[in-house]
Amino acid sequence: MNPLREGWEMADVETVIGRGVPDELLHVPIAVSMGPPDCAWAQDVCLRLASHPHFNVRGNAVLGFGHLARTCGALDEARVRPVVEAALRDPDPYVRGQADAAVGDLEHFLGWRIDVPDPAEAD
Repeated sequence: MNPLREGWEMADVETVIGRGVPDELLHVPIAVSMGPPDCAWAQDVCLRLASHPHFNVRGNAVLGFGHLARTCGALDEARVRPVVEAALRDPDPYVRGQADAAVGDLEHFLGWRIDVPDPAEAD
């Protein structure tokens, strides 16, 4: 269930994060990265959720960086790159797949070059 309806505000997002329910949290990074009211805040939300224990939340947070590359045109490379690189080696295949998708956007929209590990080495 997506707890964020059209017209959501940053306070609504913080309320969802505060509840900490994974089935709600997995929607947060997608919502904040597709139409961020503030790019730095949206990046911070994704950074906070990228280390979440639940694979769907973690994976969607990493995917959010790719969306932010497109919607904002800039990210803090020193903070985001290590998180994406770690996600490429995440034990969960969903997280690795979302990281791989994010890499494509980071490279296309921001000009970053990120080495993607061989998938055979991840399992």
